[in-house]
Amino acid sequence: MMTMMMRLNLLLSFLLTFTILSSHVLSDLILTKVDRRIDLSSQIVRTTTTLKVENAGSDIVSEILLTFPDNHVKHLAYLSATLNEGKGKAKSFSGVGLPYEVVRPKDIPSSLATYSVTLPKGLGKAESLTMDILTVFTHILQPFPEKITQADIQLLLFQESAQYLSPYPVKVQSLNVKLPEARIESYTKLENTKLQGSELKYGPYENLPPFSYLPIVIHFENNQPFAVAKELVREIEISHWGNVQITEHYNLVHGGAQSKGEFSRLDYQARPYVRGASAFRRLTAKLPPRAHSVYYRDEIGNISTSSLWGDSKKTELEIEPRYPLFGGWKTAFTIGYGLPLQDFLFGVDGKRFLNISFGSPINELVIDTLVVKVVLPEGSKDISPSVPFPVKERHETKFSHLDIAGRPVVVLEKNNAVPEHNEHFQVYYKFNRLSMLREPLMLISGFFFLFLASIVYMHADLSISKTSASYLAKIQWEEVQATIHQVHSIVSRCLTTHDKLEASLRDLSRTGDIQGCKATRKSVDSSLKELTKELKSPVTFLQSSPQAAQILPKVEEVIAKERDLQEKLMAKHSTVVDCYEKKLGGREIENRIASHQQKITALKQEIDDLMDLIDEI
Repeated sequence: MMTMMMRLNLLLSFLLTFTILSSHVLSDLILTKVDRRIDLSSQIVRTTTTLKVENAGSDIVSEILLTFPDNHVKHLAYLSATLNEGKGKAKSFSGVGLPYEVVRPKDIPSSLATYSVTLPKGLGKAESLTMDILTVFTHILQPFPEKITQADIQLLLFQESAQYLSPYPVKVQSLNVKLPEARIESYTKLENTKLQGSELKYGPYENLPPFSYLPIVIHFENNQPFAVAKELVREIEISHWGNVQITEHYNLVHGGAQSKGEFSRLDYQARPYVRGASAFRRLTAKLPPRAHSVYYRDEIGNISTSSLWGDSKKTELEIEPRYPLFGGWKTAFTIGYGLPLQDFLFGVDGKRFLNISFGSPINELVIDTLVVKVVLPEGSKDISPSVPFPVKERHETKFSHLDIAGRPVVVLEKNNAVPEHNEHFQVYYKFNRLSMLREPLMLISGFFFLFLASIVYMHADLSISKTSASYLAKIQWEEVQATIHQVHSIVSRCLTTHDKLEASLRDLSRTGDIQGCKATRKSVDSSLKELTKELKSPVTFLQSSPQAAQILPKVEEVIAKERDLQEKLMAKHSTVVDCYEKKLGGREIENRIASHQQKITALKQEIDDLMDLIDEI
């Protein structure tokens, strides 16, 4: 903490020294009033600054300079400058982002990053205007401490200046900091400082010289989801047959304080807001209206712990990973959905263009690397994307079903993306309508040749004598194979029923519903008895068939081991239910079922090996 304050004081001394040398250089403009509002309620820091600028010189000014310290500008993800004409007045330029560029004036030290905002018209002598500046920063909140246990809350450090850092003198300025919680560990106390609930106020400060800098440090609690996508690949595939398919691949990490120590799921399930306050389990994605065919899966398969609802204006998908995410923990998953083509594809001047949002639909997500791939129909040409902010662009080719030359792909890459980048962008291209007939004609030709081959095959006599010994042996062996596959199917259904028994124990640990667990066991026991009856007929056939002599011992062994597994699972189930009825602790339950679990694991492995062997027949 002290080291940070020393660094800030050194920066302050440097800036004050520079003020004396350069305050006369940029004196034509005066900031008569500066209102800053900093939002620390999430992992993304948003600063809204309202500047009232007055031209005190005689020359017309066409640009305004904004300065940021280097330790802040490297975290700057988004910058927007708009004119504010005030309520009830004409707003010719209100809400329209003004163009800006990075400049390096000689009169401003290289330790400061400078942006030049171009005004829509020159500001004459004694004229004034009001400007709103929105800056969005990522990875600027530092966890302190950097590592916490499951039971700890997440505390963050935020460093800023109570006074607005500007190359122009400031008459009056104030700062409001919005915190996520009323609880705050510590903050720099200066003159005119107030803490009201979850809002911290500094100022007003008057008659500040250029490059004024007054360092402050805020140490506060923030347990909001720190969801950071190390990489997000969005694939937008256009089909002129009426659909836009979106596929999003997420590589997600909890970007907050690193988790240390052991994780107890039992404690988390019992008290998630106490024994997991810094973790997050759910994220919300706001999909476009009329989204359909929505799915959510990871490497294992579909994830059913998600909710989807919507209306004519929006569709919301609430996703829940397979496990809660603590600091430093990672997960990877895929979201996919379809959209009506007519909502996003339009035509102008002989061209078609896609108009769709650029960023992720997940709320408050920080994306270190965002890759957007727009897959156009085969035959598209004269492709030109239009994005409202700088991106890296390259082109690829993708081959899909029935493609000949491949589909052109526009790849757009953006680093350090935030929700403010979720603006609409366009991809313009030309496409010949006749190209849509290519795939139907290929399908028609394929079916034609298939039917032609079928006719030739049906009229050709390729059969062998049905009375020969080889034919009879072949038929008998096919009957044995069919019976073995029948046994394999029944045993597989038994194993699936076993899983229901295991699942009831997991539900019991989560809900404590003993009666429901017993009901599940009764249902499973009935199902297993029915399956045992089904096994009698195919086993009897195999025992009477000479063709099955070699495989019969393996079949009987897998049946015997499955029955042994049933007994062990039932014994484990009875033990766990009995422990819950006696209200024993989790450690005692694990000790009592340890011997059963060891045998169950071994039996499952042996059955899997035998099933693989039988499946090869």
